Amino acid sequence: MTTTPAAHEPPRIVERPAQPYAAVRSTVTMANVGTIAHRIPEVFARLGTLGIVPAGPPFLKYNVIDMEGELEIEAGVPVAEPVPASGDLLPGVLPAGRYATFTHVGSPDQLVGATALLLDWAAAAGLRWDTTPGEEGERWGCRLESYRTDPREQPDTTKWETDLFFRLADG
Repeated sequence: MTTTPAAHEPPRIVERPAQPYAAVRSTVTMANVGTIAHRIPEVFARLGTLGIVPAGPPFLKYNVIDMEGELEIEAGVPVAEPVPASGDLLPGVLPAGRYATFTHVGSPDQLVGATALLLDWAAAAGLRWDTTPGEEGERWGCRLESYRTDPREQPDTTKWETDLFFRLADG
């Protein structure tokens, strides 16, 4: 099995507008990230119950990262308008701004390599991330894995497309 990420195009910088979303949040370790990722269908179902139509592909939003400890992650779905909180379904807004982005084509187990590629590309370009260090780990202004491929429609994981969007610091 290869660990080299594939892509449609090289990393680049894009401007993204603010985007409302609904999500569930959890604190996990790298060993059990799947527990929050597997809640994406639940978010879709709960939005359906509320009569809210998704406005884009689902994502994982990494809020706080401590690779050796815990990560605070949201499993979310973009929506057209802000949603009310409902139990542990939380409203949020992905912030507008400049993002470094990269499209990974392949299995989710290769996303660590795709992330390293984007981080290394940005470092070589002298770019700074919208991050703040803290006791719990590094807090990101916005760091997303956006899942373009619906596994129900494309079961071949080697063809799955995932967009990485990491917000850059101003200036």
